[in-house]
Amino acid sequence: MVTLGTAPAGAEQRLSELGIVLPSPPTPLGAYVEAVRTGNLVFFSGMLPVVEREPQFVGRIGGELTLEDGRKAAATATLNGLSAAKALLGSLDCVAAIAKLGVYIATEGDFREHAKVADGASELLEAIFGTEKLSPRIVLGVASLPLGVPIELELVLEVDDGPPR
Repeated sequence: MVTLGTAPAGAEQRLSELGIVLPSPPTPLGAYVEAVRTGNLVFFSGMLPVVEREPQFVGRIGGELTLEDGRKAAATATLNGLSAAKALLGSLDCVAAIAKLGVYIATEGDFREHAKVADGASELLEAIFGTEKLSPRIVLGVASLPLGVPIELELVLEVDDGPPR
């Protein structure tokens, strides 16, 4: 764990230390919003591995795309989710926990390594937020996803704005 003195480093500092620059926040591809906060939870629309509205990966894992392509696509979708979170919240330092992670993977029918693909998202979240903020997750193989991408991420964050003022 990265630390400053005795307090754990915040997510923003970890991003910097990891050399990660968040992409521009994604924009909706239809009639919806990317993220909404209700109480201390932030719910996200399905995050895709797109940059500037262009898919970075197209195809199914175990077919046109490899397991490693799937891990990279999962990481790209995760960065889009974090970018949307930062746009909504102002800082990722207020993230108290990842409440839920769902990873939907377009695969060929005989593909069996779903968990390894999903680790592309989980390991990135762990590097940024720490093991103590990881969540349970669900990983599903599906026939197809929007734009032909191999990954769609479902993310729910718990936020803590600190003590009342």
